Amino acid sequence: MGIVGANGTGKSTFFAVIRGELSPEQGAVDLPGGWVLAHVAQEIEDVTLSASDFVLQGDAELVALQKSIAALLLETSDEAGHALAENYARLDAIGGHSANARAAELLAGLGFTQNELAQPVSDFSGGWRMRLNLAQALMTRSDLLLLDEPTNHLDMDAVLWLESWLSRYSGTLMLITHDRDFLDEVATHIIHLDGNLGMTLYSGNYSGFETQRAERLSTQQFAYEKQQRTIAHLESYVTRFRAKATKAKQAQSRIKALERMERIAAAHVDSPFSFRFQETVGEPRQLLRLESARIGYGDKTIVDQVEMSILPQSRIGLLGRNGQGKSTLVKALSGTLALQAGERHPGQHLKVGYFAQHQLDTLRLDQTAFWHLQQCDAVESIHFRRPLAREQALRDFLGGFDFRGERLYDPVRIFSGGEKARLALALIVWQRPNLLLLDEPTNHLDIEMRQALTEALLDFDGAMVIVAHDRHLLRATCDEFWWVHGGKAEPFEGDLDDYRDASRIAPKVQKGEIDAENGTRKESRREGAAERQRVAALRKPVEREIQKLEAALSKLTAERSSLTDWLASEAAYSDEKRGELTETLRLDAEIAAKIEAHETKWLELTESLEWIR
Repeated sequence: MGIVGANGTGKSTFFAVIRGELSPEQGAVDLPGGWVLAHVAQEIEDVTLSASDFVLQGDAELVALQKSIAALLLETSDEAGHALAENYARLDAIGGHSANARAAELLAGLGFTQNELAQPVSDFSGGWRMRLNLAQALMTRSDLLLLDEPTNHLDMDAVLWLESWLSRYSGTLMLITHDRDFLDEVATHIIHLDGNLGMTLYSGNYSGFETQRAERLSTQQFAYEKQQRTIAHLESYVTRFRAKATKAKQAQSRIKALERMERIAAAHVDSPFSFRFQETVGEPRQLLRLESARIGYGDKTIVDQVEMSILPQSRIGLLGRNGQGKSTLVKALSGTLALQAGERHPGQHLKVGYFAQHQLDTLRLDQTAFWHLQQCDAVESIHFRRPLAREQALRDFLGGFDFRGERLYDPVRIFSGGEKARLALALIVWQRPNLLLLDEPTNHLDIEMRQALTEALLDFDGAMVIVAHDRHLLRATCDEFWWVHGGKAEPFEGDLDDYRDASRIAPKVQKGEIDAENGTRKESRREGAAERQRVAALRKPVEREIQKLEAALSKLTAERSSLTDWLASEAAYSDEKRGELTETLRLDAEIAAKIEAHETKWLELTESLEWIR
């Protein structure tokens, strides 16, 4: 079962109740007697164990049997001999003799090398310790496995391996993840938490859930509208006849009917996120080029002899295991990491928007989302010699990333990881880059925000280089892939399905060893890029007109708000202000008509934009 829902709807709380860490305020949680439950621990207590021994601790019965056998071997009594025989029989029954091999398989699948199996846990960084915790949970011979965002610390190779392993898992799996491709492969049911204390079970994978939910919401919306008409009719009857003696009894019965009616919620299916990249500035022929680049840290080279040109319409996804140099390459492209050798040639109009894995650490915890955008706008204003944006424009922009009301002015310190990631992305979007470098931008984002980012990137008219283990994002937005491995970075002549097959069959497969269909796929990607450019050309003039209308509406709304405030004052109705009142009323009506005309035009253009796909 895949557990889905926006951040904050209670998915992790649901797991805590199942684990017994929280007690339900009502009702009870019943698990079958004798069930073994496994989940991924958040901390590692014993860091002196080797990686392999740490993973073996996941099989509690195995560890207990090994300790018992070691103790019994020191005894010579007949009873000890019988107990030893029973322990050996049980050890054989649970596959104890192959336990080390199973632990090694888990560690290898999650990206550990053979040499690392004997290293102490203390040698590994936080992300790799989370992989050790995951391996330990998978080692448990469990009946119920609870996994909360297990892919967050994994590269795509490890995600693909875990996907395959979980598909073969024989117990009951409950999985929280925002990776829709992962859910499509693993889940047979979806539990949706809607944020209104509702939990609904759907059969099928995530794609099936989307279809079923859309149908359900459509039906719900029809029922809601029908009920609203019924309520309006009943309330109208009550209002008209409540005071009439001859109709009072019927009116009372209708009041009771209204009170008994179970109200159907309106089907609010709109995403809380609505943003897009503005049109890029300038038309360079080439944005950036790396020539014979050697990239690394100090004396250690990670990637060498990189020849890479990024054109204005390049849409590149970087593939490869963690530690092979994807993030290092992105740092070199951004200019934040100096080359050990070779040349970095930036284009004349290059403007980079760089989202790094540590991006969230650069936010000021004591400041607000609104302050961060103000500072960003001030820098942009100085750099491009343009006026500062109005406060309402900043508020509206942040609203597209679901920062609204008081949340605009809350300190970043209390933000969740997802909110910090959204703010970091918002600051990049505001800067209007023509080259996006995104290193794992989706790690803390829920499915709705991932979808909003995907749609925004589809409409982005600049270039992009993306590192992500979210295959849905990569499939939708990238036209070509580069494989970073073995100290090299080179074009990958295939798609994500080819990469999945290559990583399962031969992790060290070389360029040119993919099947003969690659030429067709490559041509298909070229056609996809050409189609996107065609659509972008059709959308641009409409989008420009929409932006003009939005600017005009903002100005007109502000003007009318000022007039309305004056009309609401007592001073407006004094005798000496009679002439001014008449003129203000006329002007208010004129502006109201303009607003209505602009809104009508805006709706028409927005609807037409939906058809340009």
